[in-house]
Amino acid sequence: MSLDAPQPDPVPPRLDLRGIGLRFGAVRALADVTLQVRPGEILALLGDSGCGKSTLLRAIAGLEQPETGTIRLDGALVSADGRGVAPEARGVGLMFQDYALFPHLTVAENVRFGLHGKSFRDRRFRDKSLRGRPTAEARTLAQARLEQVGLADRAESYPGTLSGGESQRVALARALAPGPRVLLLDEPFSNLDRRTRDRVRDDTLAVLRASGATALLVTHDPEEALGFADRIALMRRGRIVQIGTGPDLYGRPATRFAARFFGDLVEIGGTCRGGSVATPFGPVPAPGHAEGAAVTLCLRPEAIRLGAPEASLRAVVRERRFLGASALLTLSAEGLPEPLRLPVPADDPHGPGDSVGLSLDRDRGFIFADETD
Repeated sequence: MSLDAPQPDPVPPRLDLRGIGLRFGAVRALADVTLQVRPGEILALLGDSGCGKSTLLRAIAGLEQPETGTIRLDGALVSADGRGVAPEARGVGLMFQDYALFPHLTVAENVRFGLHGKSFRDRRFRDKSLRGRPTAEARTLAQARLEQVGLADRAESYPGTLSGGESQRVALARALAPGPRVLLLDEPFSNLDRRTRDRVRDDTLAVLRASGATALLVTHDPEEALGFADRIALMRRGRIVQIGTGPDLYGRPATRFAARFFGDLVEIGGTCRGGSVATPFGPVPAPGHAEGAAVTLCLRPEAIRLGAPEASLRAVVRERRFLGASALLTLSAEGLPEPLRLPVPADDPHGPGDSVGLSLDRDRGFIFADETD
């Protein structure tokens, strides 16, 4: 074998999608989606509503059948040429927004329910029913999953007595009980209030890490994706536009759309002249852009420093908003297309009417050609 030849991946992907395409009438829901997820990896499908992320999740589960492309799980082909393996035979776990707990079953019975369907890979459980006597193995496994999510003491409770966070953890225990090859989570935290959502999200991540589960999380919240996933696949109009780690997408966005998705931007238009673009902060290098090309410099707020001695731009504070541990200043400056919103520490002394100096960290800006959005 040539030393220059590409070496095979020592760990085959748990999930392998190639060229997935799907239409609903005239609407293209998915277009040439290619994605690989490694065993034990947590990947977030991120994007606006209607971008195709939930449709892609349903295609992986077998609830939608792609018209083109292939889906493999642990190397086994489960979808190709418009045909696919039934959802219950794929070994995929599902967890949705509403949790779908059965109100007439106890917490333990809800978790055991997942062990009695065709999706459970151990055939010993396939001919059992909750109407009959549950197997000892099912009881043991369900109790272990409840202990894992911290709800062993609520095993005999009914869903109507649970909080939103507890219901979410029961749904997680039920989804994990059969030992799925891939766990699919469709915005499972969106129905929780912010404080509960942060805590439950952290608990869920800890359980997934401890179990070694391979998981795909659908979310429209970039902060959630950054904090939860090993990698992020950013989707737009049925396509994956960029995939990588959180620092990759936040710090090295491939397009202006990707840059905008992960936070506020100050956008300054200009023309590339002599390898740089003129800005109110002075010239900024624009490598890779042709002479005379129309470009846009995109700056995150943290790329702009307030009150630095080497300030290259003067601005006036128009508004100060107290946010607890921090404050938000709204500033205006000549040459900036719109007011600048800049977060500062709560003890920063600047207030409305103050004149301040601004300087730019030129290594933290992104320059895009205007036609690439």
